[in-house]
Amino acid sequence: MTNLLQRAPQAWRDIGGLDTAEEIAHQPALWRELATHLAAEKSRIAAFLGDTLSNPQQRVILTGAGSSAYVGEIIADEINAAWPCQVRALSTTSLLTHPALYLERSAPTLVVSFARSGNSPESTAAVQLVRDLVPSARFLNITCNADGELAVQGAGDEQTFNLMMPAASCDRGFAMTSSFTCMLLAALCVLDPDFQPERLDTLAALGERALADWQAPVAELAAQRVSRVVYLGSGPLEALAKEAALKILELTAGSVLAMANSALGFRHGPKAALNAETLVVLFRSADPLSRRYEHDLLLELQRDQVAGRCLTVGAGADITIDAPAWPDAWLAPLWLLMAQQYALHQSALLQLRPDNPFAGGTVNRVVQGVTIYRHDEF
Repeated sequence: MTNLLQRAPQAWRDIGGLDTAEEIAHQPALWRELATHLAAEKSRIAAFLGDTLSNPQQRVILTGAGSSAYVGEIIADEINAAWPCQVRALSTTSLLTHPALYLERSAPTLVVSFARSGNSPESTAAVQLVRDLVPSARFLNITCNADGELAVQGAGDEQTFNLMMPAASCDRGFAMTSSFTCMLLAALCVLDPDFQPERLDTLAALGERALADWQAPVAELAAQRVSRVVYLGSGPLEALAKEAALKILELTAGSVLAMANSALGFRHGPKAALNAETLVVLFRSADPLSRRYEHDLLLELQRDQVAGRCLTVGAGADITIDAPAWPDAWLAPLWLLMAQQYALHQSALLQLRPDNPFAGGTVNRVVQGVTIYRHDEF
């Protein structure tokens, strides 16, 4: 029987993890599908964006909640450095509670929303909030669900462009996996000055090789119980560390505590979390300056011998792949393949059901229980 991330598919089905395992493994195929779709949509996307990103007064808000917010955080600085416009990552959860800090009625504004289902209450509420406060705002919705409220709300609106991800990226499992990487790569492509969807074909080949080479060592690593996992990354990879930490927290239903920080920031207090049952995973940057700082921290952790184990993932790391010398934001989906697999195997180790770790419904695939308040009632 065909192996799927070190188990037979039926074995994953038996423990309630088949959806998540398949959704991690099929990401390279979806990246290829996405490349074809983006190439076909190139002219429509270019017509919608026009010279928006060339305007120094233009504000571009990359928004989402939870994992979707981390998509924006990973790419924001890369896009901001490439254009004269002002790009920032801002979660819908912050935008809704403090709109006066972030929105200006007269400022040209483009909101780029990331959403797997498009049905989270904050997703549609944030768009409506911006419509109310910035009447001239425009919206680029990058979402995986054509039937979701976010996509339906934007259909037929001249000020909105719905950029749909491959249908299979709308993960059935609890945790965002293929939805995350597809939305991230789509945004990098369409917001890049050179619009390079062909990069996705290269990444897909690398992703297939990484999945083949890494699955055995990652499964072996995840066979050891830990009480805490610390993910570290610098620059865009700090946001990747946040997503990786969220994956282990979600798929173990909080049984494994997780945190994220930057390589330099970790010394400033968070290092106190280390103990003998802690795994530290450092995402290594492709940037030479960043790597010097990361190397110093690794030497310090090895010298202190407080953490149970330290592991590096990324450019020239313990777990690596021979990747092009691209910016960290572009390589982030590759390194995330390790963290997604690790979280899946840890969930199985704890005898949870990875496709739905929260059997009691205390945390849901689509957020529930959120009351949206109108900004003008206070």
